[in-house]
Amino acid sequence: MLRDMFKKTYTRIDMRYRTSKSEDEPNIPEGLWRKCNKCGQPIYVEDVKNNYYVCPKCGGYFRVHARRRIEMVVDDGTFEEWDKEMEFSNPLDFPGYEKKVLAAREKTGLNEAIVTGKGTIDGFPAVVGVCDARFLMSSMGHIVGEKITRAVERATEEKLPVIIFACSGGARMQEGMVSLMQMAKTSAALKRHQEAGQLYISVLTDPTTGGVTASFAMLGDIILAEPKALIGFAGPRVIEQTIGQKLPEGFQRAEFLLEHGFVDKIVERPELKTTLAKLLRMHEGTGKMDFGKDFQVSQKDGNPNISHSAVLSGGKEKSAWDTILLSRRADRPTALDYIEAIFDEFIELHGDRYFKDDGAVVGGIALFHGRPVTVIGQQKGRSTKDNIKRNFGMPSPEGYRKALRLMKEAEQFGRPVVCFIDTPGAFCGLEAEERGQGEAIARNLFEMVSLKVPVLSIVIGEGSSGGALGMAVANEVWMMENSVYSILSPEGFASILWKDSKKAPEAARVMKITARDLKNLNLIERIIPEKDPVNLENLSEIAAAMDISIREFFSVYGAMNGEELTAQRYERFRRM
Repeated sequence: MLRDMFKKTYTRIDMRYRTSKSEDEPNIPEGLWRKCNKCGQPIYVEDVKNNYYVCPKCGGYFRVHARRRIEMVVDDGTFEEWDKEMEFSNPLDFPGYEKKVLAAREKTGLNEAIVTGKGTIDGFPAVVGVCDARFLMSSMGHIVGEKITRAVERATEEKLPVIIFACSGGARMQEGMVSLMQMAKTSAALKRHQEAGQLYISVLTDPTTGGVTASFAMLGDIILAEPKALIGFAGPRVIEQTIGQKLPEGFQRAEFLLEHGFVDKIVERPELKTTLAKLLRMHEGTGKMDFGKDFQVSQKDGNPNISHSAVLSGGKEKSAWDTILLSRRADRPTALDYIEAIFDEFIELHGDRYFKDDGAVVGGIALFHGRPVTVIGQQKGRSTKDNIKRNFGMPSPEGYRKALRLMKEAEQFGRPVVCFIDTPGAFCGLEAEERGQGEAIARNLFEMVSLKVPVLSIVIGEGSSGGALGMAVANEVWMMENSVYSILSPEGFASILWKDSKKAPEAARVMKITARDLKNLNLIERIIPEKDPVNLENLSEIAAAMDISIREFFSVYGAMNGEELTAQRYERFRRM
């Protein structure tokens, strides 16, 4: 009987009711069940709706109509649609084009392939655009390009963030070069929006391909994606037909783009509204923050009773080599541990937008006493598996490029930057050289000097060579008491000068690489004491002291304008 009911009701997702032929036969809602087009299992329509149009059996994502997307993301009753009706034109007089558009309008109830307007997301205002794949596969013709451009221009004028949900087969073939020009037009509008210091979040859904990918979809300050969404310039069929090769599993999916550095974060659909609201809150009032005023530290704050330790637990005076060993201890907190202990609501952002997401560098936006900051860290692993993922804390070129991308984004939105340094050195493998390791570090030194926001770098473990300096061109550099900051490892130093790496302990002594040595040389500004070597058990005590010190830093440097910050940073290094 259940099988017969499935056969009768595997049809549409709407809930219209069918009239039975017999009074004894019950009325069965048409479309109550349907078959998942991904796993083939029968699914109950109401379950799908309540699950954000995600299959409850396989987790597959169904495409969402524009107005349903708006209902899922925008606060009830707040959406004000813009440019709802726009007059159709056929710029190439393409045969049958008008008929296709009229049919799409009748089918979808939409004027064109995108809905734009203004609304609030958890109370935060934003301009929202949502593509609808039912309308000629949401291809971008001149009306789509015009609606996006008008929405972005109005958002720039009203100082509002923009969120666009991309879903498209690409440029609209029936409009030829007119369609192609929409790529440049929408990009130009977004460039002005960026120059005005306003936020643009791009959300990539299935599918996002062609000219849309090569324009507004990939230009977000922050780029989010739905799981397993197809994202690419040339579609899989085009690629396979062109090169004659079968594409690997997962190629051009959201997870592939995250791994290759083009997506900041993959967000499950039920978490999307919350994530967008967090990002909007972290960008609210962009460029108007007076960190100097916000972070004044009062006398009652004081400093926790943490003192320097010049001896080891056995009573032996601590040598430079002892400090090296402490800085390398496996139980020493990592950058992510400090971020979790000091900051709130950290949202990690991924990728360099060029090649890859480097696990040896983590970064994103967090709140510090309610104010947004950009935090970046060189990250080591805790287990062998994690260390392989993190490349033992040795960044590749894409790690430095990711860090710089996040710093430049921080500058755009007026956020200070805090960097945590902990690396045995930049990765020196063949592939790192092929991708320009030296250029990537040099570019960071070049660009960090002129950042117009406060920059603080803290050495929490090893700070070795240019690999550390690539994230330490700051207004101030601090060191944990049991950290080291050096031209290279003592083993490398001993091998180069004395042809004997076993003389590393002696090298550590003469290199002057401890926090006390470097403070005496005026190469760092502050030592963060460790009464006992820092570990996860006493991290909260250390974090409390660091919190106060960071507030002091912001109270001084947050009161400076961009020119004063860059001048101070220049003079700091000019003295050395």
